[in-house]
Amino acid sequence: MHVFYSPDITEMNYCLTEAEAKHCCSVLRLNVNDLIYLIDGCGNFYTAKIIDLSAKKCIVGIVDVKNGYEQRSYRLHIAIAPTKNIDRFEWFLEKATEIGIDEITPIVCEHSERQTLKIERLQKVIVAAAKQSVKAFLPKINEITGFKKIAEQKFNGKKLIAHCYDSEKTPLKKIIKPCENVLVFIGPEGDFSKNEIQFALQNSLIEISLGNSRLRTETAAVHACSTVCLINEN
Repeated sequence: MHVFYSPDITEMNYCLTEAEAKHCCSVLRLNVNDLIYLIDGCGNFYTAKIIDLSAKKCIVGIVDVKNGYEQRSYRLHIAIAPTKNIDRFEWFLEKATEIGIDEITPIVCEHSERQTLKIERLQKVIVAAAKQSVKAFLPKINEITGFKKIAEQKFNGKKLIAHCYDSEKTPLKKIIKPCENVLVFIGPEGDFSKNEIQFALQNSLIEISLGNSRLRTETAAVHACSTVCLINEN
């Protein structure tokens, strides 16, 4: 299945970008009348037939569209402190997109080692993962912002925070229910500060456990994403 990202489809005939056309012609070696599939990031999944193809141009005709393709009954938002090694953060974005996530907010915490991001580059990682995993909905990635700003915002669902301090924490799998919106906070490599944990509790965040192992930031976030997905599988 050859999937292309096409966010601006408005008519039954559509011209792929030059980069996508080159990939279609030179890499995949597709031909006129071959079928390809398009996602627009808004939940629409298109089947299209190639009408005209060259190294720089590919025109397709839409033959079928599925609206709300594999739309989930819940929303998952992960607020995560980006890792110092950007490759590890990009790995999280890739895997979370493949598993299924709706929104990602990079956050700056007291112990953060990275406070800037190139959102355009991260968006490309998400698009590539969405194409690979055939996700018609593209996760939203927000600009990097302060932990407290996100923690104090209202959220229509459960707000959860994972950390490594000794306290009475509930396992993630026992606190969420199917079809329930979830916002999970994952701290930096040095963990949240105690002041941040206190602020979280004052703003109705619930302390959770992701198991007995001490996980890397990106591993903890993928684990949380996978757990929420499994809870909602049935």
